[in-house]
Amino acid sequence: MGTKDGILLASGGMDSTTLAYWLIHNDIDFIPVFINYGQHCANTEYDTLLKVVPPEYKDKIEVIDVSSVYKHSKSRFIIPANLWEDKISADDLYIPYRNVLLLTIGASIAQTFGFKNVYSAFINSNHAKEIDCSSLFFDKLETLLTEFGSIKINMPFRNFSKYQVAKLGIDLHAPIATTFSCQASSIIPCGACPNCVDRLNAMRQIELESYLETEL
Repeated sequence: MGTKDGILLASGGMDSTTLAYWLIHNDIDFIPVFINYGQHCANTEYDTLLKVVPPEYKDKIEVIDVSSVYKHSKSRFIIPANLWEDKISADDLYIPYRNVLLLTIGASIAQTFGFKNVYSAFINSNHAKEIDCSSLFFDKLETLLTEFGSIKINMPFRNFSKYQVAKLGIDLHAPIATTFSCQASSIIPCGACPNCVDRLNAMRQIELESYLETEL
């Protein structure tokens, strides 16, 4: 076990999939951990994860079910919206302390396996409004977990844009086109939620750059 090895919070989304390939590129071994916290798209996310995780890690996936935590939540990330009728705002997708939950579960699992690292693909372009999404929060949580449990929270993409993650994913040959990360729809990406908008803008920018390079 290397000093940088750890667990990866994996969701089948573009960011965590790119991070998986980044870890391999940097010779870091990991255990993919999928957490079902009651999100309406949990089944789609997990099925997608099985398709996009590096093949040699498919049988290593650990599934953690804490879906009852948010069973009373009215968040549209928990209760799927009718995209034909419902008008969804970013506030409707709010889930209290989700990142605290995911990272502390990750830290608990890491220490149980004897790892010292948790890898998360959080980036700064998620338009998140939760209080546990700020850099200050992550810095304080990392300090707490390090001082009282020897667990380091690693977020290599924290200062990346979605475009930078997508570009890196392509460079690493990660199957980013197959990933899924919609917040409002559990089956077909809505194209309008913050995650979908970021993803579409990133792919359009990459497509434009590719076109301009071809023209030149």
